Amino acid sequence: VELVESGGGLVQAGGSLTLSCTASGRTASSYAMGWFRRPPGKEREFVAAISGTDGRTNYIDSVKGRFFVSRDKNTLFLQMNSLKPEDTARYYCAADPAWRSVLIGTNDYWGRGTQVTVSS
Repeated sequence: VELVESGGGLVQAGGSLTLSCTASGRTASSYAMGWFRRPPGKEREFVAAISGTDGRTNYIDSVKGRFFVSRDKNTLFLQMNSLKPEDTARYYCAADPAWRSVLIGTNDYWGRGTQVTVSS
């Protein structure tokens, strides 16, 4: 499975961006998919995920109510609203047949990432 992200960019604080991730491979539509991010100088962290079977979602506390994850078959989205400078990071798409693997970052598949920069 190949994952390709798009939609990153520079935005002012309070603004919005939507990230997309397209997954190749006919089985990807049933995979759990999610987003991670690596802020400058920090470790990678989980952001959000969505199941490929029952549509359940999970978010890190700092983005709840601002970010919304969704999918359409093999394409994953992350709608990011009310962006803050601390959201600045490289955002990575993740996918795996197992839900838990995406939640803890042990998933099999990663994209190369897309940069999101939020100016104050």
